[in-house]
Amino acid sequence: MFAATLAGGRAGRQRRNLSRRAALSATMDAPCYDCLVIGGGPAGLTAAIYLTRFHLSIKVVDAGKSRASLIPCTHNHAGYPDGISGAELVARMTAQAQKYGAEIVTGRVTRLDRIDGGFRAEWGEGSVLAHTVLLATGVTNRRPPMDEILHDEALAKGLIRYCPICDGYEVTDKKIGVIGSGGRGVAEAAFLRGFTEDVTLIAPDKAHDLDAADRARLEAFGIRAVDGPCQAVAAHEGCIVVDTAEGHYTFDSVYPALGSDTHVELALQVGATLKDGVLVVDSHQRSSVPGLYAAGDVVLGLDQISHAMGEGGVAATAIRNDLARERPILRERLSGSIAAKA
Repeated sequence: MFAATLAGGRAGRQRRNLSRRAALSATMDAPCYDCLVIGGGPAGLTAAIYLTRFHLSIKVVDAGKSRASLIPCTHNHAGYPDGISGAELVARMTAQAQKYGAEIVTGRVTRLDRIDGGFRAEWGEGSVLAHTVLLATGVTNRRPPMDEILHDEALAKGLIRYCPICDGYEVTDKKIGVIGSGGRGVAEAAFLRGFTEDVTLIAPDKAHDLDAADRARLEAFGIRAVDGPCQAVAAHEGCIVVDTAEGHYTFDSVYPALGSDTHVELALQVGATLKDGVLVVDSHQRSSVPGLYAAGDVVLGLDQISHAMGEGGVAATAIRNDLARERPILRERLSGSIAAKA
């Protein structure tokens, strides 16, 4: 009796799920994808590779702002002993996803709505329907006070760096400046002290406001503290010059420790839960909104390519399995899918 009731309940849920999916597809003339991936960095592209290889129909909308693409050369990513540029890595991942059928377009999604059975996303080229959405929108680093063109030139030369975990090794025994203050700035300067004994902490916009514990830590680590305001004024082939309230300082590299802004606008539009400015997800990258997943720095700003890729793989697998709970994913039933028709 119990088994029959359970089977009947499961069959009823499957009929309701199929009905919702059919209703979603009928909402607009546009096709309905199994998953819309928003963001084409390491997290989003890893998920795209997994999802297409699961024989699911997906679309990736990428604004072209991936921080990974700005990395001149990473030596910290496993498998590339001679290093690889961020742009080349992203290009390879894009080609790999497209090889298996991922549809990748350039655009910035400006609106995300929940509708019956899934989501509708809108951007400059129109709108798209999807049963699930993966947010891999990342973060934007807060830049130090300096000319934008000068910043980009310095970044390309390794004179400005944003991730001491990634490339602290490259500044071993070099003269390093950290632009920041408070606990965040002190923590980054102390971390870099493990790579070089020559570290200077520069306040970005005014005199340092450090408590006794922070000042004691700087003294114990032999880190100089220089008051702001500061501005990077020149970038040469092998050094960068920073103007401060205490005069000019020349460094081999500068690390801004000014924090970052997480791209959670779309998550807020559909009511997803945030904590400390980042999306809350479970161990399978599911957000508080059914059908909405997130991976990469929009979840945890660790600034690690490998970590973002891992979360992308976890999210993609969860998406596939969650869709399979709504309707069986059987190869013969994919004959009418978007991917099969392409």
